[in-house]
Amino acid sequence: MSYGYTGKILRVDLTRRKSEIETRGDDFYRAYLGGRGMVAYYLLTELPRGIDAFDARNILVFAAGPLTGAAVSGQGRNGAGAKSPLTDGFGNAEGGGYWGAELKRAGFDGIVVAGRADQPVYLWIHDGGVEIRDAAHLWGKTTGETEDALRAELGDHAIRTALIGPAGENLVRYAAIVNDRSHFVGRSGLGAVMGSKNLKGVVVRAKPGKGAMEIANPAGVQQISKWMGAHLDLVAGLHEHGTARILRSLSKAGGLPTYNFREGHFDANEKITGQTMSASILVKQETCFACAVRCKRVVQVKESAHGAVDPLYGGPEYETLAAFGSLEGIDDLIALAKANELCAAYGYDTISLGGVIAFAMECFERGILSTKETDGIELKFGNARAMLQLIDKITRREGIGDVLANGVARAAQQIGRGADAFAMQVHGQELPMHEPRLKQGLGVGYAVSPTGADHNHAMHDTYYLKEGAPVNDLRALEPAARPLPANDLSADKVRMLAAFQNWMHFWDSAVMCMFLPYSVEQMVALTNAVTGWDADAHEYLRIGERAATLARVYNLLEGWDARDDTLPARFFEPFETGPLAGVPLPRDQFAAATREYYRLMGWDENGAPTRARLRELGIEWAVGGGS
Repeated sequence: MSYGYTGKILRVDLTRRKSEIETRGDDFYRAYLGGRGMVAYYLLTELPRGIDAFDARNILVFAAGPLTGAAVSGQGRNGAGAKSPLTDGFGNAEGGGYWGAELKRAGFDGIVVAGRADQPVYLWIHDGGVEIRDAAHLWGKTTGETEDALRAELGDHAIRTALIGPAGENLVRYAAIVNDRSHFVGRSGLGAVMGSKNLKGVVVRAKPGKGAMEIANPAGVQQISKWMGAHLDLVAGLHEHGTARILRSLSKAGGLPTYNFREGHFDANEKITGQTMSASILVKQETCFACAVRCKRVVQVKESAHGAVDPLYGGPEYETLAAFGSLEGIDDLIALAKANELCAAYGYDTISLGGVIAFAMECFERGILSTKETDGIELKFGNARAMLQLIDKITRREGIGDVLANGVARAAQQIGRGADAFAMQVHGQELPMHEPRLKQGLGVGYAVSPTGADHNHAMHDTYYLKEGAPVNDLRALEPAARPLPANDLSADKVRMLAAFQNWMHFWDSAVMCMFLPYSVEQMVALTNAVTGWDADAHEYLRIGERAATLARVYNLLEGWDARDDTLPARFFEPFETGPLAGVPLPRDQFAAATREYYRLMGWDENGAPTRARLRELGIEWAVGGGS
């Protein structure tokens, strides 16, 4: 067994209330690594085709990576996946905190959960085994209430938790899994899959006194850890203002999603920036396991028109501030902090929930919805009180909340009357808070993402406008990489996009935080130091491509259509005002770039991986999805 792994996958059947340990060897880990690669392998090999995401036969995979739990900044993450109830395809997301590292220390590289319990349960993983325990007394509680109850019940305040709240219990299709109360495995609706299995949470505790994970070359890991410690100036803005530091600059550039993506700048942006938050309601910065950056926000409000804001739920990051702020026309920072608290307590993907509410606001503004459908709520852009009310209604699936709990794609179909024109989604998943008319390669990345629109494994064009570290680093993967305008959709840009996305699929298999400024060379050195392998960047790039290709095969087998590898029509229309006024995303160039991406990935004109590329990647067993 390679270093960096335990070689053990915990398998739990909730229907039979049985568990067993599956052992895996070097060949498996070197092919799929962990995280996204491991999730893709299990979903493709074990799920019957065409089942509903809430079917008991769906599996929920928790997947660490070789770097999870190493003593270096950025590795405090774990992946998770299942068939997504939001996209009906490959569901996968990552979350931070301490839970993933604790799982590795407890002796497991991952967990595969099958079946459905006949009543609410939670998993208690400790001392090398697992107990399936009753959770009926926890059902209906918020994530914070649940964690407090579990600490008392188990008599241990050092437990680490991955929980769902009422949103997951009520099968809101974009419910999240919440790690340690304030870290989120956010996208794809995996919290709803947990809810469908009557699984309230997974609680982990390594044996007290158990040392750090075994690694092949501790000195090599320590060298990179020291480098990061000596170069914290590279992430100073992230420490000081979190990811929300970019809100101001995006508005200035015309790339801040505003009024449900109708505009790209928000006149009141200064009221909700990370800098404003730091100067007002921020009380401290938190971190993930062994990370020196400390980028997590913690906010507190003792009294306001929206009530108090509990610091135990952390604080809003960029995606949350934009999704509930500019996207909905709301400039009340305290209301946004309250929304973040509710999302953490109820267990939500804030990107999707913000997108759903913005969609409802535009439908209301255009007369498609009225106070008759909204139970009297004036769902106008800028109405913070209405936004908070709607979060509660969606969580309870009450009235219009029952429709909106299904995501914008399904809600638009149910509402009708032209509502689909205002549903900003790709393959059913709501768009993140990054504007494709500014970052046009990113838009292609949204369209071809295996999870529906996702910003974490898509290239952000604005980092590649001039010579510097990002371009130099990308050249290690794609020698032809060069500075290009953000609105460039040439074949050269697509080559950069394909290389970058495959590399990020490797990062998400490893599993590593995307915000750490490690170079390609450093990531190769770090992964080799942990595992003892002698792999080069090309091999790790192939691991990322293998994960992406398996996910693509799975999606095609589940009925995804390449004709949906596009964006909503709104993005092919120009802004009327702001810094990017008159600038659309050119439809013909976008379509050509998507076809070029297919070609580079070894996919045919219908977006299906060819048998030749499957053989090249060593995954001929997935040939059922090939052409």
